[in-house]
Amino acid sequence: MRLCTQILFALVLAISFSGCKKSQGRLSAAEIHAITRELADAAGKAAPSGSDIRSQFLASDEAPGATDHLDISLHPADRPASERAADALLLQLLAVVATRHGLTQDAQSESREGILFYFRHAGLATHRIHIHFWPSAATRGASPQPQIEGAKLAIVLDDLGSDRAAAEAIFAMPYPLTISVLPNHAHSVEIAEEAHRRGYQVLLHLPMQAAGNEKPEAQELRPGMAPTDVALLVDQMFQAVPYVVGVNNHQGSQATSDSALMSELMPVLRDRQLFYVDSRTTAATVAFDIAREDGVRSAFRNVPFLDDVVEVAAVRKQLELALHGAREKGAALAIGHPHSATLQALREVLPQAEAQGVHLVFASDLVH
Repeated sequence: MRLCTQILFALVLAISFSGCKKSQGRLSAAEIHAITRELADAAGKAAPSGSDIRSQFLASDEAPGATDHLDISLHPADRPASERAADALLLQLLAVVATRHGLTQDAQSESREGILFYFRHAGLATHRIHIHFWPSAATRGASPQPQIEGAKLAIVLDDLGSDRAAAEAIFAMPYPLTISVLPNHAHSVEIAEEAHRRGYQVLLHLPMQAAGNEKPEAQELRPGMAPTDVALLVDQMFQAVPYVVGVNNHQGSQATSDSALMSELMPVLRDRQLFYVDSRTTAATVAFDIAREDGVRSAFRNVPFLDDVVEVAAVRKQLELALHGAREKGAALAIGHPHSATLQALREVLPQAEAQGVHLVFASDLVH
């Protein structure tokens, strides 16, 4: 599926500016059915051609516990090469409709067969959403799906964990963005959980010692640490950020240039089957090379930071450079931060990415 990014962005803006219509008390069956139709319409826009979308209008005024059902069957033969990005977009558009109507989402139950979760209003379940995955190519013994052709751009947004409003602004954008969450901040856990529920990819933004005067985190990896201390500290940080699929460094110009420390870190990531993204906060970094040597899937930032200058015009220019870099190199990994200027520039530039021949992907799609 190659869904037009401009149309999706317009859809989200239309929903956002239409206002939140929150009924007081329990929704009527008619109101629930109307929301079901909107959810099915959103699913139809995000799901690949040939997918099966079925609605069952089971909610009843006489039976408050009854819910409408929305079943979405995704067919591998018709799904895009970047399945995770398509799944994320589907979850994001469903969440936009739900939020518009004041619905909350339960935690997802996930398996190889699909995803099951409920939407609620005023604590009462209103919709059961079941996204079915047909057996993957691997489980069917067939050839694997082809990779995305053409230029690819992954955008990692660092430093999440303290500002819930910034996270919500990211969640309003229907793109396969990767967020990197600092451990042990006020909202680290809930932001990571919400990102996972909405289909975004979560990294651990692992604090590491800087060479300059940057303000350090309370705990961070430092050269000279004993191997057991490295493993213990990293394990504690993983426990502080749920649903992590990979790691990138927070600061770390001193730590990532220390071969001994990086050689202690990478086996910890390898044992957890996590990938590593080198933020390249120093030209002296050895993190990517050691990750590759130790068998850790890895990538590195290969275009300039998006927001060294925190102004919309400046970030917009950096995003254009990132798109150019993706076309020139075939793939680019950019890193920014959840500043209001950065998020505004993303909203302005990302709708143009597909038209410029660049496919937005998760960080995991660029590691090898």
